[in-house]
Amino acid sequence: MVNRLSRFQIATFVVAAVALTLPASAQQPSASKPFAGGALAANAGAAAATAASPSPAASVQLPYTIGSGDVLGISVWKEKDLSTTVTVRPDGNISLPLIGEVTVTQLTPIQVEDVLKQRLESLVVQPRITVTVVEIHSRMVYITGEIARPGAYPLNAPLTVLQLIAEAGGLTEFASRKKIQLVRADATQKHLSVNYKNLTKIKTAGTNPQLYPGDTLVVQ
Repeated sequence: MVNRLSRFQIATFVVAAVALTLPASAQQPSASKPFAGGALAANAGAAAATAASPSPAASVQLPYTIGSGDVLGISVWKEKDLSTTVTVRPDGNISLPLIGEVTVTQLTPIQVEDVLKQRLESLVVQPRITVTVVEIHSRMVYITGEIARPGAYPLNAPLTVLQLIAEAGGLTEFASRKKIQLVRADATQKHLSVNYKNLTKIKTAGTNPQLYPGDTLVVQ
């Protein structure tokens, strides 16, 4: 019994002596050198997050601005006599009871709310106004020729040539897939040739032009 206890004490003493002789850096992991795998994983995660996040320029859309021909719904809280639906005239103005003429073109609905609020503050206590665009007629694109449903279409959201053709019911059986003209409504009145077959191909999908208010698509 004594021999066994002596051997155990000797072994314990040896282990303790070895531990005391080791440097502190060998007894605990260094905090200044993190595991390389963790750094790689963090970098990979950051790269994935950067790739997944959309570009600010691609995700930002400009607010809608009111134009001539648009129909506006104007609601004044607890004032039914002042609440009405009006159409923006060609001169860009609307007429409202007690307020008179108000220019609203090139303004957003929120900006029109601020203008009407200022005009009503002397007549109504703390006026609460809501302006909504009921119908859009100032932002139109047009399609004519060999198309199922030619006519004018509202430009409520970003729209491409291929999307307009689809919205208009598609090409007729007599339409030329290679002779489609896009007439720009800007000052240049530029004519662009569009190949329908290329629009439907994945490799050339990037040639699908974006439409702007007043543009006309002519399908021959």
